[in-house]
Amino acid sequence: MSGDDTDILARVPANLLELVRSGSVTFRGGLHIRGACRDPQWHSLRAAWEGTQAFHELYPAVLPSDVPFGEDCMGDQFLLREGVVFRLAAETGALEEVASSVEEFLADVEADAVETLQMHPLLQFEAEGGRLHPGQLLSAMPPFCMAESGEGVSLRAISANERRSFLASLAKQLEDVPDGGTVTFELSPPEKGRRTTK
Repeated sequence: MSGDDTDILARVPANLLELVRSGSVTFRGGLHIRGACRDPQWHSLRAAWEGTQAFHELYPAVLPSDVPFGEDCMGDQFLLREGVVFRLAAETGALEEVASSVEEFLADVEADAVETLQMHPLLQFEAEGGRLHPGQLLSAMPPFCMAESGEGVSLRAISANERRSFLASLAKQLEDVPDGGTVTFELSPPEKGRRTTK
């Protein structure tokens, strides 16, 4: 699965090399580190960095030089930019600095994975009998960026590629919606129906 894309490793910053050489899925899906592979696409650093669905193609805040080395259970992305680790909130496209280095990020994960990786939805999903498999992310309805999510969300495991496509589409549609604005969702099976949020 990993290690067959040696060309991409030549472009990876030195402090990420060992981490992404083969990649990993840890904390029961709470943290996915991409690998130097061409397939599967959900695990490929190359696909996330320079493929047709590369994050810099999907989100205006992401630069082509940002290294999208990992993601959490919901599909928020961890990017390395000039040595600093940022979290891309995939529902909205907002960037937030989370650590001044890869080493600090990994130390924070080791010290408190639940808070650093925002694993609360995964813990809820597991408490309800769910389990994430490699290549899957959690989908939440309503999305966490909506006020209604404060009343609770419905979680399900879906393919990572499907989740990433949904998140990028959602962020694009929310670009010009002011805080407190109204959004209407048209959901297709298996989540039939309409949901209006404020």
